[in-house]
Amino acid sequence: MKFGKLVDKAWEDKSAAEILAAPPSALEGLTEKHDQVLAGLGIKTVADLGNWKYAQRAAALVALGPLDK
Repeated sequence: MKFGKLVDKAWEDKSAAEILAAPPSALEGLTEKHDQVLAGLGIKTVADLGNWKYAQRAAALVALGPLDK
């Protein structure tokens, strides 16, 4: 699978498993400074970030937002 602009250029040819195990800075737009801040919240990998309950809640609200009319 090609992840294109979802991940930093250095991670474009990696597998999903490798990216999920990578630090959050593997994602496009995040830096090692973000890794440090997120580590303070117990988030050390891309998988941790995706499974973080607050990120999941925010994603759910974004998905449901257009339906709330």
